[in-house]
Amino acid sequence: MKSKIYQIAFFLSLFILGSCEKNEQVAQQPFVVSFEKQSIDFSLIHDEREMKMIFSEPAKNDGKVSVKVSPTNASYGVDFSTVPAAGNGVMELPFTKGQSELNFTFKNLIYPFDTDDKSILLEVIAINYVGETSIQGYTTSLVSFQRSLGATLLPEVGGPNEGDQVFVDLSKDFMSKARRDSWDLGFYSGNQFRVTINGSVYMAVKKLEETNIDAVTEASVSAFKPLVAVGTFEQSNMNYVDAPNGDINQTAIAAISANNAENHVYLVNMGYEVGTTAPAPGSVAIAGNPRGWKKIKILRDGDSYVLQYADLNSTTHQQVTIAKNQDYNFTFFSLKTQNIVNVEPQKALWDLSFTVFTNEIAGSGSYGYSDFVVNNLKGGVKGYRVNVSGSVNYNNFGMNNIVESNFSDDQRVIGAEWRDVFNGSAFTDRFYVIKDIDGNYYKIRMLEFLNESGVRGYPKFEYKLVQ
Repeated sequence: MKSKIYQIAFFLSLFILGSCEKNEQVAQQPFVVSFEKQSIDFSLIHDEREMKMIFSEPAKNDGKVSVKVSPTNASYGVDFSTVPAAGNGVMELPFTKGQSELNFTFKNLIYPFDTDDKSILLEVIAINYVGETSIQGYTTSLVSFQRSLGATLLPEVGGPNEGDQVFVDLSKDFMSKARRDSWDLGFYSGNQFRVTINGSVYMAVKKLEETNIDAVTEASVSAFKPLVAVGTFEQSNMNYVDAPNGDINQTAIAAISANNAENHVYLVNMGYEVGTTAPAPGSVAIAGNPRGWKKIKILRDGDSYVLQYADLNSTTHQQVTIAKNQDYNFTFFSLKTQNIVNVEPQKALWDLSFTVFTNEIAGSGSYGYSDFVVNNLKGGVKGYRVNVSGSVNYNNFGMNNIVESNFSDDQRVIGAEWRDVFNGSAFTDRFYVIKDIDGNYYKIRMLEFLNESGVRGYPKFEYKLVQ
């Protein structure tokens, strides 16, 4: 009899333990609502802006979020307003089952701005929802004229073809982009007379002995074509591309001389169009069809450039004068459209660029990289890498950890060494410090380069102001 009792007790204990284990496995995570951005630049809101709040998971029930609106040196209804309205200083934002985010509208009523001391603090104060909730993450969002405190950004480079170059201004939490095959040559606006080529489409150039552009023909340069290219696995082909470190004095095109007789014709490999095929998940399809060849010669006219360009077999050429613009690093020109094009923002208004890039493999010459990140070295932005150690990590890194002598004169501080293409993940043993031209320090942690379906070309990173 005792044996049967013990058996019953044993099986009952297994049932209880199993039930407890099952309950532990299905324990629900709290439903979290937070702001998409920790801070927003007031100066960028000329009319109105949609504000986004994100959920930790799709809502399983209807609910409501209460957001407190606290202005400083600003008045609701005079300087700004919201949709929905903030009655008694609180916005009530309803949501329905299935939603994974929530939006409301912030309206600026004072553009042009009268002062820059106004700010509005938005704060999640309650989540009315069936089930456990938690107010965490970006629980506040500050609309002000101050520098950005940080954000999590997803630069839209264009998926596995990576057809766009994305430029990021960290202090303003702002991104812009340009089609990477929209330009060919960049004419430097600094003191030197230098011209860059578009490494994002794998362009390459060779200086010829000829100084008369009309005398160059297909036949006279045909022997050079196999050499003047990216990815030939010959160290010597680094002579045909710009220095990857970003040194303006090491462009493939020599400094433009004031003595026009010293300026030679260049053979130009135009690289490749943006790819259009859909590769397997985790892969990229960067290069499309070849863009062909051109010949160019660049002269000086006072403080401006004079560009001569033509097809290889043409006995005449086109000519255009391109002035320097001190607000920008470069003035960009398209040989295809024969026009000046907008690519980079003003040099003081970007810090990082996500782009396809012509880099160097030591001993093997130039090679094309995807998922690349450069800092705006020519605009004065510098950075360095920090390796996570037992005492230093991304979260606890502060002003006292910054080492000024570590800031590099290389634009490839982040480069492509932030991601592991074999495992499809961002490295977690490193992060980066960027110092912008205004003296702001930001720490940057790269998070992803694949989307939820494993498709490449979807970078994601987090940054925070170091204070």
